[in-house]
Amino acid sequence: MSFEDLPPLRESLAAAGLFAKKALGQHFLFDLNITRKIARLAQIGLGEAVVEVGPGPGGLTRALLETGARVVAIEKDRRFAPMLEALAERAGGRLVIIEADALGVGPDALPPGAAVVANLPYNIATPLLIGWLVGPWRPPAMTLMFQKEVAERITAPPGGRDYGRLTVLAQALCEARQVLSVPARAFTPAPNVDSAVVRLTRREWPPDEADLARLQRVTAAAFGQRRKMLRASLRPLGGERLCAAAGLDPTLRAGDIEVGGYLALARALGDA
Repeated sequence: MSFEDLPPLRESLAAAGLFAKKALGQHFLFDLNITRKIARLAQIGLGEAVVEVGPGPGGLTRALLETGARVVAIEKDRRFAPMLEALAERAGGRLVIIEADALGVGPDALPPGAAVVANLPYNIATPLLIGWLVGPWRPPAMTLMFQKEVAERITAPPGGRDYGRLTVLAQALCEARQVLSVPARAFTPAPNVDSAVVRLTRREWPPDEADLARLQRVTAAAFGQRRKMLRASLRPLGGERLCAAAGLDPTLRAGDIEVGGYLALARALGDA
């Protein structure tokens, strides 16, 4: 289905007198070539369910609907309701709009097994991702636009300053890779930083719930004092004994440990 005969998003916003709200972290992406590329990178098939957060005027929403997907769009800003409702009428029942803060939407409101594709509002991007990683509703795949620095943190290798707790949680549960860079000038208004799209695919054999809970404890302790050696930062959890049980050098620091090492620490904590 094509939506090419709809008015350009920029014109529709101008006619409605709408603008981006800085307090909501809004930056609009009008370039349909980019939104369609994001939809292709998400590998959405005909009839598949997709959740989009922060659709705003509906640029990415159009691209997702063009794939034949069924879209659930969560939008907090009521100003965009008329534009999204007009799009829903055109979509023939394949677009459902939830007017709410995405952080407060419970799992019962979301389709099970749905992927997430979104140009996330910058101010809630990280808590949303953590919720989808470890919360009660866990999408099998996510294709998400972040500020470039957040994308670097999610996909970072060990040893650098970008490698942190978010990295370990994301990579322990998903295969994570950057699939597209988007310059600041592509947005209206242009943010102060570039952005990047990260594709996260849930691992076939993720940690079980007990190990996941212990992984969060271990990473919180280690990265909470990342400049200290593990024997010091992990002292409340066993320090050197825990490191020995996991087969790790206790003189290493948090940023030096690969994801597999943190999973070993989580298992060792369970054994202890």
